[in-house]
Amino acid sequence: MNQAIKRLLQNPVSFLTSVSADGIAISSRIRLSRNIAGLPFPIAATAESAAGVINELAPVCSRSAFVGEKKGMFFEIGKLDELERLLLLERRLASSELIKSKLPSALAVSNDESCSVMINEEDHLRIQVLKAGFDLAGCWQKINKLESELGKETEFAWDDELGYLTECPTNVGTGMRASVMLHLPGLVMTDQINATIHGIRKLGLAVRGIYGEGSDNSGKLFQVSNQITLGENEETIMEQLSAVIRQLIEYERRARRALLEKDRFALLDHVGRSFGLLQNSYKLSCAEAVEALSGVRFGVDLGLFQHLKIDTVNELFLELNPGHLQMRSSLALPESEQAVLRAKLFRTKLRERA
Repeated sequence: MNQAIKRLLQNPVSFLTSVSADGIAISSRIRLSRNIAGLPFPIAATAESAAGVINELAPVCSRSAFVGEKKGMFFEIGKLDELERLLLLERRLASSELIKSKLPSALAVSNDESCSVMINEEDHLRIQVLKAGFDLAGCWQKINKLESELGKETEFAWDDELGYLTECPTNVGTGMRASVMLHLPGLVMTDQINATIHGIRKLGLAVRGIYGEGSDNSGKLFQVSNQITLGENEETIMEQLSAVIRQLIEYERRARRALLEKDRFALLDHVGRSFGLLQNSYKLSCAEAVEALSGVRFGVDLGLFQHLKIDTVNELFLELNPGHLQMRSSLALPESEQAVLRAKLFRTKLRERA
């Protein structure tokens, strides 16, 4: 096993710490897309030119105060096996595009996993900061310093009229994607979620699943992000997104209160069935486990469990995934055997801690 991967497995995931009383906002992320001036973008790159980008950027990352050799880890994606790549995706350090890339690609990660730099994804650089809870301001403060640090040693592709130049036209300008991941079971159970998503999209924002574009909203988790990067500055983008997030959190709080006051037994039944499924199953698919764990998280957030803590829920949220499950067992397993191992994980953890 790659030694840096082994270090990751020993880490608690920073974005899954409990920072808010109601647990609605799970995490915040800001990502900046940058390209090196004068070099072909990854879509037009050869294996040789892509390797040249890594050779240029790896030393820059190694000197970083955030992801440098003393404070971080560096991965050459081509040297990792399939499970190791999957682990990086599940920890939200790398995108599916990066781990599937046929070009030479790399990833620099801070020891606490709050900062990561993807090299040769859709752009030469995808700089990311990820924090627990609703903290876009904290993400921006950190990523601004990291981007400035990297920019002192690297000239980024820039146009005086357009701003930062990126492979995808939708990222041109600031190159910024800001997002907040929310757990919205109240809006789902009160049948308000579709109208809410429709309203969010009318405001020019995107709603996706936990792993971004193309992923579903399993576990009643929704990632809300900006879509416009051209003609807006970073502060304006964050202000507009933050206003919508605050409103969404309030809508979810109201939905939860309505369930407690008007349909309490439906709520208790949902949470109870979810807990029962996880505590008593002998085979669990990943999708079943995520959905049931969402129900248990809902119960913990509402104070319906006396002993079960959110830290256990967060730990299981990560460990149920195929990459983590198989890496912990040191075996590559077919899905049927993963389902057995996953069910055993839940039975053991919930009996220990609930």
